[in-house]
Amino acid sequence: MDDGFSGRWIFEAPGAVEKPLTDSETHKDSTLRQFFFFGLGGIFQTMLQTVALSCSRGERRLFSDISVTVKPGTLLAVLGENGSGKTSLLRMLCSLLSPERGAILWQGQDIRQLKELYCAQLTYIGHLNGIKDDLTPVENLTVSACLAGDESSGALVQDALEAVGLRRSVHLLPTRVLSQGQKRRVALARLWLSTHPLWLLDEPFTSLDEAATNYLTQRLQSHLRHGGMAVVATHQEVALPTNAVQRLRLTG
Repeated sequence: MDDGFSGRWIFEAPGAVEKPLTDSETHKDSTLRQFFFFGLGGIFQTMLQTVALSCSRGERRLFSDISVTVKPGTLLAVLGENGSGKTSLLRMLCSLLSPERGAILWQGQDIRQLKELYCAQLTYIGHLNGIKDDLTPVENLTVSACLAGDESSGALVQDALEAVGLRRSVHLLPTRVLSQGQKRRVALARLWLSTHPLWLLDEPFTSLDEAATNYLTQRLQSHLRHGGMAVVATHQEVALPTNAVQRLRLTG
């Protein structure tokens, strides 16, 4: 039954026509990499699915009946105005928020059953940077990599920071003295260490200048080229080949 608050959304796959719907690296780039998930039935290529996913905030329905599939080598761009539910959707995908209705599947299995097995497959960077102001960029990135189970040797950490355009002269400064754009680069440097197949990124381009935006776009392209997947909440278009990008527009 329509409750009058049903969120509308538009799903746009590569080559598809827009249609409104309602309710109803640490390895080198030269190394070809494919991600697989080990399940009870054997080894499967990874895939993320949402099935009739719904979310409300108070009495307001943000979105409902969202069913999308993110396959290896593709990025799902989640678009929409502020308050349309982009962050809520990402928090659901990383198990920080339970859906009102519906399910999220990783290789055909509900992530609520997989629990840590699923979380070990993803890298999540929220709209907040998640870094400590009293730590240096090197220390912040080392701690993040260790917690995520990624390699965190000094050379790799410095290479990752340089890859996002942070010169070595700032690597050992307290992060609190950095600009907002530099702090965002420290947070995003995690992607240059991540070996996880699924990246969930909330407004990753915020506070980035043109150079940093290009670095991030190239890193995303490399991740997809090696069989990874990404879900990106963003207010701007992601400059990737059209055949690699799906779009989900939340209209509130």
